[in-house]
Amino acid sequence: MYMQEKWLTRNMILISFSAFFSDMGYQAVLAVLPVLLVIVYHAPVYIYGITVAVSYGLGSLMGYIGGRLSDKYGKKKVVVAGNALILILSFSGVAPNAYAASALFIAGWLSRNFRSPARKSMFSDETNEVNRGRAFGFLNALDVGGGVASVLMLVLLIYLGTPLKDVLLITAIPITVATILLALVKERPGVKREIHEGSSGLGAYRGVLIATALYGFSFYSLGFPVLTIAQATRMDIPAFASYGLFLLASALFGYFIGTRKMKLIPSLGILGYLLSAIGTMLLGLAYFLHLGLLALVVSVLIIGMAVGTIDTLEPNLITQVKRQLGEGMGALTASRSLGLFFGNLIMGMLYYFSPVYSYSYAAAAAFLAFLVLLAFGGKYSGKI
Repeated sequence: MYMQEKWLTRNMILISFSAFFSDMGYQAVLAVLPVLLVIVYHAPVYIYGITVAVSYGLGSLMGYIGGRLSDKYGKKKVVVAGNALILILSFSGVAPNAYAASALFIAGWLSRNFRSPARKSMFSDETNEVNRGRAFGFLNALDVGGGVASVLMLVLLIYLGTPLKDVLLITAIPITVATILLALVKERPGVKREIHEGSSGLGAYRGVLIATALYGFSFYSLGFPVLTIAQATRMDIPAFASYGLFLLASALFGYFIGTRKMKLIPSLGILGYLLSAIGTMLLGLAYFLHLGLLALVVSVLIIGMAVGTIDTLEPNLITQVKRQLGEGMGALTASRSLGLFFGNLIMGMLYYFSPVYSYSYAAAAAFLAFLVLLAFGGKYSGKI
C-alpha cells in the first residue's frame, strides 16, 4: 500500500526532469540542423541526410556499448558522462564549415545514445511491479514535454531576432542543468524485480527487439509530416504547430497508458505499432485525397498517441524480462537506431517520388512490427 501511494521517488523526479531539460536543449538543435547546414553553411542537402543517417547508425552501436558498460562499471557514471557530452552539439553553430558542424552534432548525438540505456536502467531500479507503468509514463511525459518546451523556446528566440549560432549556444544551458540533476541522483541497487526468464519471457524479449527495429524502419523524422502539411495547405504555421501537437499527444497518452493495468504485449502491439500504422496510412490518404488540414492534424495526433505508447511500454517490457538491465536497454536502443538509420533513408527516397509512397511503406513496416511482436511474444502474460 505504501508503494502505491509513493509511486514517485526523489531519484525518479531528478531523472525525469533531467530528461525534460535534455530534450529542451538538443531537440532545438535537431530542428535547426537542416537550416544550419543547407542555408547557413550552403552545404548540399545530402550532407544533412548523411549526418542524420550516421548519427542513428553509429548511435545503435553506442547505445549497446553504453548499456553494457553501465552493467559493468555503474549506471550513474555512464549517465552523467554521456549527458555532459551531449552539449558538444550546441557548438555546431560556431563551427567553421558544414563538415565541422556535422561532426559536432554527430559527437553530441552519439553521447545521447551512449547514456540513454543507462538512464532508463537507473530509472527502472526505482520501480516495482505496482508503479512501473505509471512511472515510465511520467518519464515519457516529461521527456516529450521537454521537446515541446524546446520548440517554444526556438520559436521565441527566432521571433526575437536571435542569430542561429546564439540559439544553438543557448541550448547548452538546459543540457547542463540536465547533467547537474543526474549528478544529484543517489545510485542504489535496484528493487527486486520479478524476471520472466521462461520461453514466453525470452520470446517477448526477442520479439520486442525485432519489432522495435522494424518500427524504426517505419519511424520517420517528423520533418516529413511537417513538410506534407506545409505542401498540402501552403501554410507554414499549421505545419510547425503540428509538431507541437504530436509531442503533446505523445506525452499525455503515454502517461495515460502507463497508469492502466492491461496486458503488456497486446497493449504495445495494438495501441503502439498497429495504431502507428493506422495513423501513418491516414496521413498518406489525407494528403492524396485532399481531405484538408483537420484530417492531416488528426493523423499526426494518432501517430503521437502511438509513439507515446511505444516509448512507455517498450522499456517496461525489457524491465520485466531481462535480468541484465543495462544490456537489455542497450539492445533496445540499438535496435531502434538501426531501424531509424535505414528508415529515414528509404522515406527520403520514396518521398521524392510521392509522399503517398513513403507513408504507405512506413505503415506497412509498422504493421509488420505489430505482427512480429504478437508472433514472438503472444504467450507472454505480463501486465503494464
